[in-house]
Amino acid sequence: MQDVSSLVAQAREGRPRAVARLISLVEGASPQLREVMAALAPLTGNAYVVGLTGSPGVGKSTSTSALVTAYRKQGRRVGVLAVDPSSPFSGGALLGDRVRMSDHASDPGVYIRSMATRGHLGGLAWAAPQAIRVLDAAGCDVILVETVGVGQSEVEIASQADTSVVLLAPGMGDGIQAAKAGILEIGDVYVVNKADRDGADATARELNHMLGLGEARGPGDWRPPIVKTVAARAEGIDEVVEALEKHRAWMEERGVLAERRRARAAREVETIAVTALRARIGDLHGDRRLSALAERIVAGGLDPYRAADELVAGLTEG
Repeated sequence: MQDVSSLVAQAREGRPRAVARLISLVEGASPQLREVMAALAPLTGNAYVVGLTGSPGVGKSTSTSALVTAYRKQGRRVGVLAVDPSSPFSGGALLGDRVRMSDHASDPGVYIRSMATRGHLGGLAWAAPQAIRVLDAAGCDVILVETVGVGQSEVEIASQADTSVVLLAPGMGDGIQAAKAGILEIGDVYVVNKADRDGADATARELNHMLGLGEARGPGDWRPPIVKTVAARAEGIDEVVEALEKHRAWMEERGVLAERRRARAAREVETIAVTALRARIGDLHGDRRLSALAERIVAGGLDPYRAADELVAGLTEG
C-alpha cells in the first residue's frame, strides 16, 4: 500500500515519481483511489486544461510539443496527457508520445504521461479526468491533453477541457467535410497545421466557410479563430497561445469557465456513480433477485422496464 499523503506532498514539490505513482493508482483503479482523490480535492482548480484533437496525421504531438516550449518560455509548469490507442495484446499505449516529446524529458517543469484508451471510446482514456486532477494538484499551470486520432463522433475532449483545439492539415482529403458532423462543432480554436503545404489557404477558407454555416452567434459571443501553423518549425505557435489566452479571458469574464468546470465535475460524478451501479448489477448474475425478475418477464407478468426499476430500487436500498 502506498502512503498517499506522502505521495501527494511529494507531487506538490514537483517530484515526477510521485506524480507517476498517483496516476498509476488512478489508471489501475486502485483501492486507494478514493483516498487519493480526497487528498487532492483541496489542491485542484488552478490549472488551465487545453485539449488538442484532430484526425491522425495532422501533427497533434508536434503541436503539443511546440506549445509546451511556448508555455515554458513564459515560466509556466506544464503537464501533458498524451492518450494513445491501446495495444490489443498488452492493453498499453501503442505509440508512446513521450518519445516524440523527448526535448522536454529533462525539464523539471514539464510532466509528460502517455495513457492508453484501453478500449474507451471518445478519443480519451477512462482515467483522464482523474489524471488531470493529479496534474492540477501537482502544480501544473497548464495541462495539455492530446487525444488519439479522432473521427466524427470521438469528441469527448470537449467535455474534459477548458478550451478545445481542433487541428486540421491540407492534403488530408476532404477532411473538413468528413469531420463537420463531429469535431468541427466542438472547437474553440482551430489550427491549420503544416501550413507550408499547398492547399493550406484553401483549407483555412473552407474551414471559415463551414464555421460560418454553423449556429448563429450574437454580439459578444466567442468566434473561434483559425490559426495557421508549421508546428515542426514552431511557426504560428505564439499566435495559438495568444488565441488560447483570449478564449480563457473571454470565458472568465462571462462565467463560462466556471460553468464548464461545474459541468465537467457533474459528468465525473455521474460516471463514477454509473460505474459503481454497473459493478453491483454485474455481481447479480446468478442472483435469485435477477432470476426471479427474468422469470416474471418470460411469464408475461412483468415488462423489462418495470423489472429494471425494481432492480435499481433494490440496489439503491441495499
